Amino acid sequence: MPQPSRVVFLFDVDNTLLDNDSVVRDLAAHLEQRFGAERRDHYFTIFEELRRQIGYADYLGALQKYRAMFPDDQRILGISSFLIDYPFADRLFRRALDVVAHCGRLGPTVVLSDGDVVFQPRKVERSGIWGAVEGRVLIYLHKETMLADVEARYPAAHYVLIDDKVRILAAVKAQWGARVTTVFPRQGHYAADTAAVRSFPSPDVTIERIDELIDHPFLKALQAI
Repeated sequence: MPQPSRVVFLFDVDNTLLDNDSVVRDLAAHLEQRFGAERRDHYFTIFEELRRQIGYADYLGALQKYRAMFPDDQRILGISSFLIDYPFADRLFRRALDVVAHCGRLGPTVVLSDGDVVFQPRKVERSGIWGAVEGRVLIYLHKETMLADVEARYPAAHYVLIDDKVRILAAVKAQWGARVTTVFPRQGHYAADTAAVRSFPSPDVTIERIDELIDHPFLKALQAI
């Protein structure tokens, strides 16, 4: 079993380190250009229905379902290339990798994400995040249900979870209590849903942008834990 660390930093990816909303806007524009607005809307209807069913974003799974609706349209083959080859490094939030490096001076940094087994790892790799955390990447179907596995792989006296979804932060806080500091970067469409944000307990730390974490007083206080 690995030796416990004093502190481990758990970073979400989408809209935490990487501006995934912009990726989706680029995909929508590409779909409209290739197929028109109606079929673009078909795709995103399938995408949202699938997300409700499985609980995470599955872009390639939605593409498979879209293909079943339009089996004679060979143009769809280019959409998978658009997704797989997308320049994710260009969509990193300002100084996102600097934040990871800064936290890495205090303890191991780990990606803790939800997603599929093809597109999500590809996104983490091509963005440069995989290298920034030295390959410490965990991708689950529902990460808040897998905390025992997280602890087994990266045991620590204390955890810091950075995530744009207050639902996730609240679920992890309910399980780990004082052993975790929850950090909420107010970025992306989930964070902008003020009604949803207010429906959960307040995170321990709230920041407007991920780069604010570098100089945040809580990191200095963390050194004393």
